[in-house]
Amino acid sequence: MTAPAGREPAGVSRAAGGPALELVADARQVLAPGPSSVRQQPSHAVLLGGARDPGRRPETATLDAIVVPAARGAASLRSALDLSARLGVQLVALCSRRTRAFEVAELASRTPGARVLAIDVPAHYTHAILPGRTAASPFTEASVGRTSDLSLKRNLGLLLARLHGWGKILFLDDDIATPRGAGPGLDAATVQRLGRELDSRQVAGLVCRSFPDNSVVCHARRLAGLPQDNFVTGGALGVNCSDQPLPFFPDIYNEDWFFFSRHAASRELSQVGEARQTPYDPYENPLRARQEEFGDLLAEGLYALFDRQPTEMPFDERLRGATAGYWEHFIAARRADLTRTAVLLRRRPDRPARRAVRSLRAATDQLDRIGPQLCADFLTAWQADLADWERATLRLNGLGTSRAAVGYLGLSAVEPTGLLEVG
Repeated sequence: MTAPAGREPAGVSRAAGGPALELVADARQVLAPGPSSVRQQPSHAVLLGGARDPGRRPETATLDAIVVPAARGAASLRSALDLSARLGVQLVALCSRRTRAFEVAELASRTPGARVLAIDVPAHYTHAILPGRTAASPFTEASVGRTSDLSLKRNLGLLLARLHGWGKILFLDDDIATPRGAGPGLDAATVQRLGRELDSRQVAGLVCRSFPDNSVVCHARRLAGLPQDNFVTGGALGVNCSDQPLPFFPDIYNEDWFFFSRHAASRELSQVGEARQTPYDPYENPLRARQEEFGDLLAEGLYALFDRQPTEMPFDERLRGATAGYWEHFIAARRADLTRTAVLLRRRPDRPARRAVRSLRAATDQLDRIGPQLCADFLTAWQADLADWERATLRLNGLGTSRAAVGYLGLSAVEPTGLLEVG
């Protein structure tokens, strides 16, 4: 992979023999090549549709399952188990890394009213129905060996919903807390509002504003005093999995933005409330910014394109606008934005600003390794994967039991009463 052709912004040069980009000393030197309308946007709120009938009674608000992609240890599921018990809803824990299915089942056995299906997802798990083009080596290399299994587990959640015949599910990450910090987890009223919204929308979710659910680059923009909003997150996302085509989560950073991109583009994605994400240090390791850059570039560029397009434009026609030429302009604009952010942060003497600049250097270096054709190729692969996934998941029938559903996926599960045999 090579950097896109064309000159770099004025005042930016690469040190001889070194990978890091030398950032300019004065933001006035930074020029953004390309059309002025092609740029990273601080907010995509214009793409959100309003919640429908917020005052309706909750008779139809019931969820069929809460799906938690779990990796932070069984204890991180306490709030999800409590929510499951309060609502009388099945909890599905898709476990890997520091979380083990038998530990989750053991914890559930001590939570009165909780119903849990805990499934261990092995490293390097694969299944013929899962999308593969977007996981090709040119794209994984552009993400610098990013090894998250979050997309995989969310896709498994969608498959389990289809195989069980579930309608409404809630994806809930194991690092989500209440908006006001009154305790871990979501309150039942918020979940009921989300369930009601899924009566008329396929996808609805929450926004994490504190702690903000943003990329490293967007955190740095906020730290630099630049305007920076938040968007609906896959960490607390409702999906109606009834008999209609389902999108999927590609194996890339910002996988949730790709999942609900069709709904956002047509203003059919709604926000029904807020959640709070457990705080973390986005600048702890510059590798994080490097691994996020490809997915952040693609998602921000795609949504910036949606922002400019008419609401009624068909989705396929929208995507035809994301040509290699478009990506050449957006890459140049993003490079200028990264430089501007770093310049503003360099004026601050504090340690967080210095660490943010270090992460921006890593992001900029990775951006220089991503060409516009690679971006266009990813979108082509994504559309092909999406078409295959929609056809395959529409053909799936409800199998009636967890044993059959889990067995179809070649996995094993544990319930509080013991091992769920699938063989």
